[in-house]
Amino acid sequence: MNPRPPKPPVPAVPPPPADRLRTALPTLVRWPNLLIMLLCLALVRAGLLLPELPLATALLDLRFGSLVLAALFVAAGGYIINDYYDVKIDAINRPDRLLIGRVVNRRKAMLAHLLLSGVGVLLAGWLHPVLGAVTLGTALLLWGYSARFKRVALVGNVSIATLTAALVLLPELQLQLERNDSNSVVWPYALAAFLLTVVREIVKDVEDMRGDAQHGCRTLPLVVGVAQTKWVAGIFLGCLALLTLGATGNMFVSGHWPLAIWLTVLVLLPMAQLTRLLIRADRRRHFTYLSTWCKGIMLAGVLSMALAGGVG
Repeated sequence: MNPRPPKPPVPAVPPPPADRLRTALPTLVRWPNLLIMLLCLALVRAGLLLPELPLATALLDLRFGSLVLAALFVAAGGYIINDYYDVKIDAINRPDRLLIGRVVNRRKAMLAHLLLSGVGVLLAGWLHPVLGAVTLGTALLLWGYSARFKRVALVGNVSIATLTAALVLLPELQLQLERNDSNSVVWPYALAAFLLTVVREIVKDVEDMRGDAQHGCRTLPLVVGVAQTKWVAGIFLGCLALLTLGATGNMFVSGHWPLAIWLTVLVLLPMAQLTRLLIRADRRRHFTYLSTWCKGIMLAGVLSMALAGGVG
């Protein structure tokens, strides 16, 4: 008997567009970053601004929840518009993460950006006209960053750092508008967030040099070179180290030992390692590693807010 001929392989059926979009959307809006933003806003309110209140009372507030949603909507829209303008650059720098144009239609991506940003601005404006104006300014700055600023040396870095600091200050601004109440403890955190974000954005510019160079970007490493860029990043990192050292010393002197030890072990020591790695970095993978270190230090800084309630 002749053996049966083998069956031809069944071609893989791609998932329907709706399923692909549903899978791609969390990646497109950077859901881990949104979770960190959510954590940051919650800890600023419960840890820094209202430590005397029970956790549920501080966080389960309709107006604060609306502010958080507004911030997350605008941030998600900002990530989408950033990818919209970076399709050609990401095809070189991060081809495995390219979604717009492959999984998500460019027109639908723009519509999603407008809807998310619009809902965020309207929600913040419903809370207070000043919050609406700040949120609108944030959405416009994110658009400007994606379309133009990120391609100009240091301008894009400072723009994103400013928005990061503004996120830290947002819950305090809400309380000031509602109660005419302020808390100076928030400002050092905002300044630290600004400095560390500048460092990380500069590191990312070095990491993305190849794609940026092919599309006419004038980021800092393309203008002054990698060696000089490392010096600039080192200056911002040095300022951050001085700020953190001063805060840590003050915590030791004033007897806030848990926060002092946290800052020493999980912020200052990793920052020293980050400095050592920055000095030695000369490959793209080195700067990718540096960016991860910056994220870890930022997360440790955010979590330290849970211990800072009694400071001030």
